[in-house]
Amino acid sequence: MATVEECRQALHDLAAKLAANAEAQGHLDLDRTLACRVTDLGTAFHGRITGGRLIDIADGDDPKAKIALIASSDDLIALIQGRLDVTRAIASRQVTVKANPFDLLKLRKLL
Repeated sequence: MATVEECRQALHDLAAKLAANAEAQGHLDLDRTLACRVTDLGTAFHGRITGGRLIDIADGDDPKAKIALIASSDDLIALIQGRLDVTRAIASRQVTVKANPFDLLKLRKLL
Protein backbone atom coordinates (compact mmCIF):
# COMPACT_ATOMS: atom_id res chain seq x y z
CA MET A 1 0.00 0.00 0.00
CA ALA A 2 1.35 3.38 -1.03
CA THR A 3 1.38 6.37 1.30
CA VAL A 4 -0.64 9.57 1.07
CA GLU A 5 2.55 11.44 0.15
CA GLU A 6 3.32 9.00 -2.69
CA CYS A 7 -0.22 9.49 -4.04
CA ARG A 8 0.11 13.27 -3.78
CA GLN A 9 3.43 13.11 -5.66
CA ALA A 10 1.89 10.87 -8.32
CA LEU A 11 -0.82 13.48 -8.95
CA HIS A 12 1.83 16.18 -9.32
CA ASP A 13 3.64 13.88 -11.78
CA LEU A 14 0.35 13.51 -13.67
CA ALA A 15 -0.01 17.29 -13.74
CA ALA A 16 3.44 17.60 -15.33
CA LYS A 17 2.60 14.92 -17.90
CA LEU A 18 -0.71 16.58 -18.79
CA ALA A 19 0.99 19.96 -19.14
CA ALA A 20 3.57 18.52 -21.54
CA ASN A 21 0.89 16.74 -23.58
CA ALA A 22 -1.35 19.83 -23.63
CA GLU A 23 1.52 21.94 -24.90
CA ALA A 24 2.27 19.43 -27.66
CA GLN A 25 -1.38 19.18 -28.75
CA GLY A 26 -2.35 22.80 -28.36
CA HIS A 27 -5.21 24.19 -26.30
CA LEU A 28 -7.88 21.68 -25.32
CA ASP A 29 -11.35 22.95 -24.51
CA LEU A 30 -11.80 21.22 -21.16
CA ASP A 31 -12.47 23.03 -17.90
CA ARG A 32 -13.59 20.64 -15.18
CA THR A 33 -13.11 20.01 -11.49
CA LEU A 34 -11.44 16.73 -10.59
CA ALA A 35 -11.63 14.61 -7.46
CA CYS A 36 -9.27 11.71 -6.85
CA ARG A 37 -10.48 9.37 -4.12
CA VAL A 38 -7.98 6.86 -2.72
CA THR A 39 -10.06 4.05 -1.28
CA ASP A 40 -7.55 2.13 0.84
CA LEU A 41 -6.13 5.25 2.49
CA GLY A 42 -9.49 6.91 3.12
CA THR A 43 -8.20 10.13 1.62
CA ALA A 44 -8.87 12.29 -1.41
CA PHE A 45 -7.38 15.06 -3.48
CA HIS A 46 -8.96 17.60 -5.77
CA GLY A 47 -7.92 19.98 -8.47
CA ARG A 48 -9.01 21.52 -11.73
CA ILE A 49 -8.35 20.55 -15.32
CA THR A 50 -8.22 23.63 -17.50
CA GLY A 51 -6.77 23.94 -20.97
CA GLY A 52 -5.53 20.37 -20.69
CA ARG A 53 -3.56 21.12 -17.52
CA LEU A 54 -4.17 19.84 -13.99
CA ILE A 55 -3.83 22.75 -11.58
CA ASP A 56 -4.57 23.66 -7.96
CA ILE A 57 -4.01 20.16 -6.57
CA ALA A 58 -5.00 20.11 -2.91
CA ASP A 59 -5.86 17.63 -0.18
CA GLY A 60 -9.51 16.83 0.45
CA ASP A 61 -12.47 15.68 -1.57
CA ASP A 62 -14.68 17.72 -3.87
CA PRO A 63 -18.06 15.96 -3.85
CA LYS A 64 -19.28 18.26 -6.65
CA ALA A 65 -16.36 17.48 -8.98
CA LYS A 66 -17.36 16.88 -12.59
CA ILE A 67 -14.73 14.14 -12.94
CA ALA A 68 -14.02 11.61 -10.20
CA LEU A 69 -11.21 9.06 -10.22
CA ILE A 70 -11.59 6.33 -7.61
CA ALA A 71 -8.79 3.82 -7.02
CA SER A 72 -6.61 2.16 -4.43
CA SER A 73 -3.28 3.83 -3.72
CA ASP A 74 -1.24 1.20 -5.56
CA ASP A 75 -3.55 1.26 -8.59
CA LEU A 76 -3.47 5.06 -8.70
CA ILE A 77 0.33 5.12 -8.75
CA ALA A 78 0.55 2.28 -11.30
CA LEU A 79 -1.97 4.08 -13.52
CA ILE A 80 -0.11 7.38 -13.42
CA GLN A 81 3.28 5.72 -13.95
CA GLY A 82 1.91 3.87 -16.98
CA ARG A 83 2.26 0.40 -15.48
CA LEU A 84 -1.54 -0.05 -15.49
CA ASP A 85 -3.54 0.44 -18.68
CA VAL A 86 -6.45 2.79 -18.02
CA THR A 87 -8.87 0.93 -20.31
CA ARG A 88 -8.14 -2.43 -18.71
CA ALA A 89 -8.23 -0.95 -15.22
CA ILE A 90 -11.68 0.52 -15.83
CA ALA A 91 -12.96 -2.66 -17.51
CA SER A 92 -11.76 -4.80 -14.59
CA ARG A 93 -13.13 -2.25 -12.08
CA GLN A 94 -9.74 -1.68 -10.47
CA VAL A 95 -10.29 1.98 -11.22
CA THR A 96 -13.57 3.86 -11.48
CA VAL A 97 -13.93 7.08 -13.44
CA LYS A 98 -17.15 9.03 -13.11
CA ALA A 99 -17.44 11.60 -15.86
CA ASN A 100 -19.39 12.70 -18.87
CA PRO A 101 -18.46 10.43 -21.84
CA PHE A 102 -17.40 13.47 -23.89
CA ASP A 103 -15.05 14.55 -21.09
CA LEU A 104 -13.54 11.06 -21.07
CA LEU A 105 -12.80 11.30 -24.78
CA LYS A 106 -11.09 14.65 -24.29
CA LEU A 107 -9.07 13.34 -21.34
CA ARG A 108 -7.95 10.36 -23.36
CA LYS A 109 -6.31 12.71 -25.86
CA LEU A 110 -4.17 14.15 -23.06
CA LEU A 111 -2.99 10.85 -21.68
